[in-house]
Amino acid sequence: MRSAIEVQVVSKLRSQRIADRIREELSEILLHDISDPRLGGVSITDVAVDRELAYAEIYVSAVEGSQRAETVLAGFDHARGYLRRELAQRVELRTFPRLRFHWDPTPERAENLERLIASLHDAAEEDSIQPKAKGKAPHPDVEDTHA
Repeated sequence: MRSAIEVQVVSKLRSQRIADRIREELSEILLHDISDPRLGGVSITDVAVDRELAYAEIYVSAVEGSQRAETVLAGFDHARGYLRRELAQRVELRTFPRLRFHWDPTPERAENLERLIASLHDAAEEDSIQPKAKGKAPHPDVEDTHA
């Protein structure tokens, strides 16, 4: 016998498809339907939906990085009801999950890592060029025959 409140449980694959669809639709809404300047230039980096479809965890970031996190999350908090209604009209589910927004530092970390790798690469390249520029032999066992 089932209780008065039925809990809708979905498979992992269906949960992922729903999350992907929410991400696509939310990106479209942000691009075309939202005029709040706090949400300009924001990317939806990931969406995770629990198996009961009670919550959609939405991860966001902005090009400017974490200095905008508080402002962006406040904008999403303000638009939460509107976004949930819009998404519920576009993604057909019996009940639509509640939206929870989180700042995603991953893109910013990736950019910092890329900068670090590039600077290490540049430093290594500079070190390999320096002995030739100073007129030294590239290897201590190789004699300079032009001297």
